[in-house]
Amino acid sequence: MGFWTLFMVATMPVLEVLIISLLGAVLATGYFNILVAEARKHMNKVVFVVFTPALMFASLAKSVTLEDIISWWFMPVNIGLTFLFGGILGWIVVKILKPERHLEGLVIATCSAGNLGNLMLIVVPAICHEDGSPFGNPSICSVNAISYASFSMALGGFYIWTYTYHLMQTSGVLYKKMRLNEQAAAKVPNKDLDSSAETLLLIEENEASQDQLAASFTSTKSIDEATDSLPIVQTLSSGKLEGEEEKSKGILHQILEELLAPPTVAAVLGFIFGATPWLKSLIIGASAPLRVIQDSIKLLGDGTIPCMTLILGGNLTRGLRAGRLRPLVIIAVIVVRYVLLPAIGVGLVKAAGKLGFLSPDPLYQYVLMVQFTLPPAMNVGTMAELFDVGREECSVLYLWTYLVAALALTSWSTFYMWILT
Repeated sequence: MGFWTLFMVATMPVLEVLIISLLGAVLATGYFNILVAEARKHMNKVVFVVFTPALMFASLAKSVTLEDIISWWFMPVNIGLTFLFGGILGWIVVKILKPERHLEGLVIATCSAGNLGNLMLIVVPAICHEDGSPFGNPSICSVNAISYASFSMALGGFYIWTYTYHLMQTSGVLYKKMRLNEQAAAKVPNKDLDSSAETLLLIEENEASQDQLAASFTSTKSIDEATDSLPIVQTLSSGKLEGEEEKSKGILHQILEELLAPPTVAAVLGFIFGATPWLKSLIIGASAPLRVIQDSIKLLGDGTIPCMTLILGGNLTRGLRAGRLRPLVIIAVIVVRYVLLPAIGVGLVKAAGKLGFLSPDPLYQYVLMVQFTLPPAMNVGTMAELFDVGREECSVLYLWTYLVAALALTSWSTFYMWILT
């Protein structure tokens, strides 16, 4: 496959995202006033609770089998490594460039979480249908590509709605605390400026009376200290244990909440239905008695990508006006996503292939490498909206990373196919 052909294949999906994002940006302007901030917030909740779970279940239940799950065992490891190395590199960026504290989670999230969903479903099968594709028969290649992409999307969902979800939730809590502290500081009057000679006299008289009362109780205090010290120590110790127990319960509750997020639950159910033949036969196929359920779920899932992309475009308008990220941070995220991570991915996948961990199918190895080369997951934007943190900055990061994605995906795809075939 020639360079320019591959360039068009890799560019078209990203251009589609940019065009739909532009529409969302137009709808969010004051001229139309349709995708206002409150509308985007409620739309995000629908995407999180309904559309994303539907898309994941419909894709997995149809295309993934038990044999696939067993033979593709390295894919979850590979995706985990993209999050691991991306998170480490993002943490280094945060420590060196020191963005605002509530934006640290966003920077790490965009460095570690790639768009393992819609872009994989569009880009990889499209390559199979191009003339001169190095991956063999177009029809067989396309079926395999959809299966790889669906499995990748589901696995990415597990990591995104646990690890990345936790990062963004923590940043949201921190941001709310910062805002509350700022509001509290703004409401506290300046006592030094408000003081007058009369109030100062009253304060002095009050302090003198307090000194007299303290002197009268000095003798009784020394006696009571000995008897009161033991109960106080016991109370403090008991309170500390209760505090640690409550903290442990809170952490456990948070983990359960993240693992039971709607997209994660839908992915688990999709795996179960896809890997269990009799369950799959109930909803998949022309003769399935409950095929209307799968059709309805698929119809809902089809709304995920356009809704998320419209929201992304709507957020772009606010991000261009109010984004507070320094250009150096944006450049660092681009370097992590499109230079460092792909180079790491090539080394890891080639090493795994030489050790015999991978299927000999070159398309499978190509997919594993592409997983290191994707722009940030759009679900990060959904989480930024849900937790009301870094929404403007997230929009700016998306704008630049998706603009660069066209060239980066094309260049690395060419290199991947060259070394694999």
